Amino acid sequence: MTCSTMRDSGPCAVSSGEGIEGLSPLPERSRIKVVRIITRLNVGGPAQHAVLLTARLNGDRFQSKLLAGTTDSHEGDMSFLAENHGTPFVRVEELCNEAGLFGDLKSFCRLVKVIKKEKADIVDLHLLKARFFGGLAAKIAGVPVIVETFHGHLFTGYFGRLKTAAILTTERLLGWFVMHRLIAISEIQKEELIRYRISPARKIDIIPLGLDLNKFLDCSKWRGEFRRELGVADATILIGVVGRLVPIKGLCYLLDAVSQVLRATDADFQLIVVGDGPLRGALESQVSSLDIEKRVRFLGWRFDLEKIYADLDFVALSSLNEGTPVSLIEAMAAGKAVVATRVGGVPDVVEHEKTGILVSPKNPLELSKAITRLLGNPRLRNCLGERARFSVYPKYDVSRLIQDMKEYYRSLLP
Repeated sequence: MTCSTMRDSGPCAVSSGEGIEGLSPLPERSRIKVVRIITRLNVGGPAQHAVLLTARLNGDRFQSKLLAGTTDSHEGDMSFLAENHGTPFVRVEELCNEAGLFGDLKSFCRLVKVIKKEKADIVDLHLLKARFFGGLAAKIAGVPVIVETFHGHLFTGYFGRLKTAAILTTERLLGWFVMHRLIAISEIQKEELIRYRISPARKIDIIPLGLDLNKFLDCSKWRGEFRRELGVADATILIGVVGRLVPIKGLCYLLDAVSQVLRATDADFQLIVVGDGPLRGALESQVSSLDIEKRVRFLGWRFDLEKIYADLDFVALSSLNEGTPVSLIEAMAAGKAVVATRVGGVPDVVEHEKTGILVSPKNPLELSKAITRLLGNPRLRNCLGERARFSVYPKYDVSRLIQDMKEYYRSLLP
């Protein structure tokens, strides 16, 4: 159950006024102070989620502040979002994946200092490093309520056995002994957290992701602009893929699928890759070896996605693991059909044969058949796209998220 569907009696949030067992009452004050900490504001859903929540939770009842680290060298930086939404944030320079031991210690000490100074009622943590150092810092600072938000997990598909075991142990220690509550962003994710014993089930609540979807709802006004930029004819079918170029996104399987599609059909299409990352060189080499250079275009990071989605015919996702797929939600809000791997939280967003087509991961043949099917059936693309739009909006819109989080935070405080 989600907060939006079980406001009164469901498992998602503690009943209003009940608070968390064992906590002392807070002193009377005009506003609830929330400190939100995220490892970095890199391109993706977590950055959007954290910025929008911080920006829109400042008002009569809440005072919200954002602390963020720095992006890794190969990542796209979305810190401009905070500026666009008028959300000043405290940059904790040492809080990043490339900081090293000395930098980690400095970031921990800095977080303790800032949290104590803010006198936070609630600390809400996003991404692994922020959850670890921010959670311990909040514990030391005596914060009444510590919450961690899981946007996805690193338990499969990312690292080798030893590193994965270390991450699991860390997450379990945090979930059982440091955090008061955990937020999963989908039903499937909650089930995974329980299966991996990250926390007692009673501490895990479900609050779906919230994004600024309005710009995608009316993106048709931009139709034709992206095609003109690329010099692509109206008749050419454009398939989009948006995201980081990293192993977990399974793009090598998508390129293999494109090669197989070319052997199965003479359809005029191009694959548009929006994003960047450490695998770009390897993927470009794969494109060359498959002799599909005329069919694949790499654009790097783009932040005018509403214009791009306006001209895409459908969107593909080939991930090996996924939390809640932001690129699919945005594409679906734009009324686009999607074909995606059946992993992680994807089935929570895409209903097979109703709002998109789901295929097995690491299976280029199955993926190529789904792509070929959509290439040859514009009516199916339109039907899937129309149903997709209604399935994600307003379910994943930020307006719903803000209402859910206000009620949730209030319910946690005695």
